Amino acid sequence: MTRTAFQLAPARGLTNATAWLAILLILGGCTTFSKDGGFDTVSTTASERLGKSAVRVITPEDHRAVIARTDELLSKPLAMDDAVQIALLNNRGLQAAYAELGIAEADLVQAGRLPNPGFSFSRTQGGNDLSISRTFTLGLAGVLTMPLATRIESRRFEQTRLLAADAMLNVAADARRAYVVAVAAQQSASYAGQVSDAAQAAAELASRMRQAGHYSKLDQAREQAFYADAMAQRARARQQAASAREKLTRAMGLWGTQTQYALPGRLPDLPTTRPDLPDLERFAMRNRLDIQAARLRTQSVASSLGLSKATRFINALDVGYQNNFTTSDGREQGYEISVEIPVFDWGDAKVARAQALYRQSVDRLAATAIDARSEVRDAYSAYVSDYDLAKHYRDEVVPLRKTISDELLLRYNGMLASVFDLLADSREQIGAVNGAIDALKDYWLADTDLRRSLGGRLPIDAAAQQPQPQPMATTTQAIPPNESAQAAEPSEPLESKGQ
Repeated sequence: MTRTAFQLAPARGLTNATAWLAILLILGGCTTFSKDGGFDTVSTTASERLGKSAVRVITPEDHRAVIARTDELLSKPLAMDDAVQIALLNNRGLQAAYAELGIAEADLVQAGRLPNPGFSFSRTQGGNDLSISRTFTLGLAGVLTMPLATRIESRRFEQTRLLAADAMLNVAADARRAYVVAVAAQQSASYAGQVSDAAQAAAELASRMRQAGHYSKLDQAREQAFYADAMAQRARARQQAASAREKLTRAMGLWGTQTQYALPGRLPDLPTTRPDLPDLERFAMRNRLDIQAARLRTQSVASSLGLSKATRFINALDVGYQNNFTTSDGREQGYEISVEIPVFDWGDAKVARAQALYRQSVDRLAATAIDARSEVRDAYSAYVSDYDLAKHYRDEVVPLRKTISDELLLRYNGMLASVFDLLADSREQIGAVNGAIDALKDYWLADTDLRRSLGGRLPIDAAAQQPQPQPMATTTQAIPPNESAQAAEPSEPLESKGQ
């Protein structure tokens, strides 16, 4: 470590040292902790992109407020938005991710503070000789590199804030998916119970008619087999519903009596129309927080590369002011300079490592952007097809099945169809009903995935809000303009770049 040594003189030396100390104390106190610990990025993102509140639970008062708000939301059948809000309040994994903000801010504050000064005093005596030495030391490397180190840690802190907000969006998306699957599974289990009850009634009727000689053994066996299969499907559906409910409970971070929440009987209805969503890839490049965080990481690594190049030859520099006193020679004043001579280590390994880290960061940024574009295309394709399929079930399949059932019921009332015709029609409806439930579930899952691939919201949601400043407000001089642009929005895979 580079250090500077100052020997204190009784008069002028003490005055100079005091002045230096005052300046250093001013510099060392410039960086302080923020009031919100960097959480404003998370809370703003939750409000703007989800319409929800994100909180950081630290004090007992925070914990009591979260419990009260959670109990209020659980007092009624749980809606999709309520499930997301509860997850943002109670998910402990998310609270653990928020702790990274405190770690990153502590690193930033530490980078902006000078190393503590040191003071040494020695008094030696041999015979009639008395020697007194007083030394004040301070790390010179910390003074020289503090502005750059602070800039690097500031970017890392901003990157951590973006990653914390991105983790919040992931938790919200996971809770939304878990809610959709849980409600759909409960709806399927309820319908499986109705099918099982109808199959049981049909099996009992077939058994009685068989005993009366009005039904063949083959037809009775068919009804009994359908009932047995319906019972198995009912058991399987109930288990899937219980498992999906527990997954939702974990996503929301609930335990104890809070797990006794009520879910609605069915999923929300399919929207009347599907919005037109053009230019989604460009929107995702501007809106996704993981891309912004990767860009900041690349800038930070580029700054670290500059620091490595600047200190590759001279890594240790000591400058000292001497003011010694001995009884034999009196007072001695002077200075000394000590420099590390780069004989064996020229710093090329350190620079090569920094260059490799920079190239790695650029390639990872490009990979993140390329993957994001593919995720958007994939999610939008599923969104369109799942909406069209759910709409087909809503407008075509289900109404046709209902028409068939109504017509068959009229014929039964007119004694033109038997009860077994009604039961056979009910069996044929099973596939249509389950298909409609699955199609609606797939649509809401696709809607969730599309929102997540775009950074938490659709373009129409962003357009409905007032223009807001971008979360990232840092300079980009550290990255060459051509590499920064290509890494952020690549039109094709990037080749390996040299420094």
